[in-house]
Amino acid sequence: MDGAETDVDLVRRARAGSDRAFSRLVERHQAAVRGFVRRFLGSGWAEADDVAQDAFVAAWASLRTLRDPAGVRPWLCGIAWRKAQDRIRGARRGAARDAGWLEAVSLPAGVAAEEKMALQDAMAELPVDVRACVALCLGDGWSHSEAAEALGLPLGTVKSHVARGRTRLLTALGGSDDA
Repeated sequence: MDGAETDVDLVRRARAGSDRAFSRLVERHQAAVRGFVRRFLGSGWAEADDVAQDAFVAAWASLRTLRDPAGVRPWLCGIAWRKAQDRIRGARRGAARDAGWLEAVSLPAGVAAEEKMALQDAMAELPVDVRACVALCLGDGWSHSEAAEALGLPLGTVKSHVARGRTRLLTALGGSDDA
């Protein structure tokens, strides 16, 4: 096929099962979708790429629901918009869970509000897998082996994540790791 194919032609072929036609639609519209998502989320290209990829996968799965094949670009951006909103809601839920966990943590007597805020900030800065290990082992009292099983990580990895996380949290509170 020549490069003069319209979106309508490509949608028709993609609906008939042509992966190549759908790939051409993605190539044609990915810059617009990625740019829109990046501006909307206010984040970098990596997150925009993730959301755009999710949108294109969803579009492929629901291509038959596209009412007007000539309007494929706005349809794709609409899917990307919903995926980006899902990403924001997920991040908010994660932040709320983290905040709830930190609120439930019993800090030793005499820990000031500023120190608690520093702990919250330090938790937020931990890599996701380290934060999960710290939350389970230090926050919830799980054994390293229980956390390893739940998270699907090797036992040694959980132990090192907990140790690193503990050190960073203690540093955030101005303490030392000389225990």
